[in-house]
Amino acid sequence: MERDTANKTIEELRENIRYHDRKYYVENDPVISDYEYDKFVKDLERLEGQFPEFITPDSPTQRVSGEAAKEFPSVEHRTEMLSLDNTYNFDELREFHKRVLKNIPECEYVVEPKIDGLGVALAYEDGKFIRGATRGDGRVGEDVTLNLKTIRSIPLKIDDERLANVEVRGEVYMPLPGFKKMNKQREEDGEPVFANPRNAAAGSIRQLDPKIPASRPLDIFIYSLSFTEGLGFSTHWESLQALRSVGFKINPKAKLFKTLDEVIKYCEKLEEDRDKLDYEIDGTVIKVNSIEQQRILGATTKHPRWSIAYKFKARQATTRLVKITWQVGRTGALTPVAELEPVEVGGVTISRATLHNEDEIRKKDLKEGDIVLVERSGDVIPQVVKAISENRTGEEKEFAMPKECPECHGEIERPEGEARWRCQNLQCPAQLKRRIAHFASRNAMDIEHMGPETVDKLLDAELIKGLEDLYSLKKEEILELEGFEEKSAQNILDAIDDSKTRELSRLIFGLGIRHVGQYAGQLLAARFTSLDALAQAQYYQLEDIKGIGKETAESVVGFFTDEKNMKLIQALKDRGVAPSEKAKGELEGKVFVFTGSMKDFSRDEASKLVTSRGGIVSGSLSKNTDYLVAGEKPGSKFKKAKKLGVKVLDEREFKEIVGE
Repeated sequence: MERDTANKTIEELRENIRYHDRKYYVENDPVISDYEYDKFVKDLERLEGQFPEFITPDSPTQRVSGEAAKEFPSVEHRTEMLSLDNTYNFDELREFHKRVLKNIPECEYVVEPKIDGLGVALAYEDGKFIRGATRGDGRVGEDVTLNLKTIRSIPLKIDDERLANVEVRGEVYMPLPGFKKMNKQREEDGEPVFANPRNAAAGSIRQLDPKIPASRPLDIFIYSLSFTEGLGFSTHWESLQALRSVGFKINPKAKLFKTLDEVIKYCEKLEEDRDKLDYEIDGTVIKVNSIEQQRILGATTKHPRWSIAYKFKARQATTRLVKITWQVGRTGALTPVAELEPVEVGGVTISRATLHNEDEIRKKDLKEGDIVLVERSGDVIPQVVKAISENRTGEEKEFAMPKECPECHGEIERPEGEARWRCQNLQCPAQLKRRIAHFASRNAMDIEHMGPETVDKLLDAELIKGLEDLYSLKKEEILELEGFEEKSAQNILDAIDDSKTRELSRLIFGLGIRHVGQYAGQLLAARFTSLDALAQAQYYQLEDIKGIGKETAESVVGFFTDEKNMKLIQALKDRGVAPSEKAKGELEGKVFVFTGSMKDFSRDEASKLVTSRGGIVSGSLSKNTDYLVAGEKPGSKFKKAKKLGVKVLDEREFKEIVGE
């Protein structure tokens, strides 16, 4: 292709991708199939690879680019980023209204949700995004341009000459579904979790390596036009609509009102509906709509006089930390739990809250008997924010890490580089209970009727002492347990017998090897055709598998070099556990993720169609995912797939691939 033709084609592809990014990420209204979108991206990447001289900073391919910074340079804002004055009740809001009317005869108000995130300023020159900065001290912030470019709802180019040279303000936030999923994964990986979505968003944007925020579910709402050259607007509402029209994401809950009574009613409604949103808000922002009236009202040295924040009722409360107890998970991880004097927070009574790990307790300097501040954020697990140290009487009890497992009194260790202590006794009752329940669970050996309650009964009666004992149970023993009759006892035995020939991937997952989830189990089963072959695998062979990282490889090698684990595997073999080999098929090695509901298949049925053809089913999206199958009402995975460039299939396309 000639250079001139290539340059023209590259720009056309960029325009197409920008348009469809906006339709998808900002307007939530895609107009082409994922296949067509993917083709645009691949064609652009190919042409830019052939003609690198045409690559520009605003190209859609450059959202994640550049090396990790050593530090963030300072940047001065074009106009100062003032903070907002706060009001906590409607009487104070009426007083604000009276102050406004002393200077102007009447006014309209725009009410916007107050996003609990990180404020940023985005600067554009000649229609191109050139700089993004944090608020800092209001006058000078930090240049975090590369990190902000990874947020796909931020346009890299504005195709409107009237708004070619502007600065806009917005709030970066982390949607709740993505926050919960990220924290769950961090906890499983032994990493410290984020206390709330705001901390997660702020911490992500201040990472020196842009690949980190690119991997996290960040988004942004733009809330003001802070600087413009040439084009003026008479109202704030008009400027918001103009920003929306050129591709900025404006909160759909923003509303325009003519009276204060309407404002108050809407504030009440937003507070009532806050838990229905998939992002955190802690109040509303009320702004005088007229730009001229804003100029007349002016500002103090700290706050604008034409805007105020109405803060919702606190989702925090103080109570007493009575005691710190410990839970033992199936992998032996010890998790501290705060036992609290019951307190109501956001309409829910809280008596327990997670403390995550030893470092978290020491960082917050928590003592038994402390008065503590407790926070509940939406339906996120309650957190202990801090101790109120000035309320201490001297009778509080210093925290001391247990010297042994609280369940079995066995030895505990804290592996190097990890945040959690772990019980080393594989026969620990707490571990054993959860390990057996995990082994029998639906995604592992799928033993019907073997829920946690049944496991408890079998353990309490000492009918089982390990996983292998499930395959030695006798009907007469089960019949002696409370609540079991002839039919229910036989059902359990039949389910146990059926599980003996489950797929190898299910057995690998069911063994509870650290860092080996359902997806990793399928990857290992695809590479090693038997448990014996996996047991003999070398570290380098494991790490060479796409999707298996260093920690997982080390964990697998460690598991199979432990004599107790090899005895367990031999015992399972002796009792007839012989996993079936997965047949190779047309989907060999392809990774599928499902979201939403399908008309003609249950999730299990669809998963079996994939695995029976050699494919792999994962519960989470990553760059290694080949297909996201999206049914009706898809969740946050749908948007994430777009960000990662994963091909999305609807139910019809999925049927074609699996030949149904």
